[in-house]
Amino acid sequence: MTAEERAALLADLHTTTMGEERIRRNAAPDADDVIAWCRERIAAPDAEIERRGKNYYIASGGCVLTVNAGSHTVITAHKSGGVR
Repeated sequence: MTAEERAALLADLHTTTMGEERIRRNAAPDADDVIAWCRERIAAPDAEIERRGKNYYIASGGCVLTVNAGSHTVITAHKSGGVR
């Protein structure tokens, strides 16, 4: 992923109400703002971003985030070792 693609992803990042619930339940129970929490992980210098099909899989901060590559919607997040 280029720096421009990462910047666009960070700028457009959002989730649904159900996605927010999944992120809280699976990876970020104490986060007040789950999108800010996700942005921190994606922006981290050690974030590993891989595109597989229609989704990005971002491994960072002990978690793996699943983000739709076209709409930049965070689908879910799991602690590392969870479902990929």
